[in-house]
Amino acid sequence: MSKLPTIRPAWFSFGGTAAIVTSMGLILGLQAAASSQRAIVGALLIVAIADNLSDSLSVHLYQEAERLEGREAFISTLANFATRLVVASTFVLLVIALPHHILPWAAAAWGMLLLAWLSHRIARARGAPPGREIAKHIAIAAVVLVISRLLGTWLVTAFG
Repeated sequence: MSKLPTIRPAWFSFGGTAAIVTSMGLILGLQAAASSQRAIVGALLIVAIADNLSDSLSVHLYQEAERLEGREAFISTLANFATRLVVASTFVLLVIALPHHILPWAAAAWGMLLLAWLSHRIARARGAPPGREIAKHIAIAAVVLVISRLLGTWLVTAFG
């Protein structure tokens, strides 16, 4: 009987981070652009499936180029895909469950909590100080959110 490989943070770090930051950015930007609940859910699902498949394939090809053992590359690719799908689905649930005016705040809070947890896990695995890593990653995500919100607001003024 073959032994399953040990779970590695790299298997879920890329997919988790991409799903968290992209989902928050989409929600804040589309909500600022006065998009409907249906449009926001649609955008999240498209990213959760199409962009996720594209990124997972890219990660897989990169791992093959780096000569990672085939089974590990395959498991890593599946873990990346599943992580992105699960995380993006939690944001879809937020959009469905919450009133439109609360949504951006809840999405930002949920995303930052997930990102802080993921950053903490990775920092501990690397032996790095978790506080500094969390602060750095939260700051970068905050920049993405500000830009997304500004773009959404600009879209409304530019295209009414």
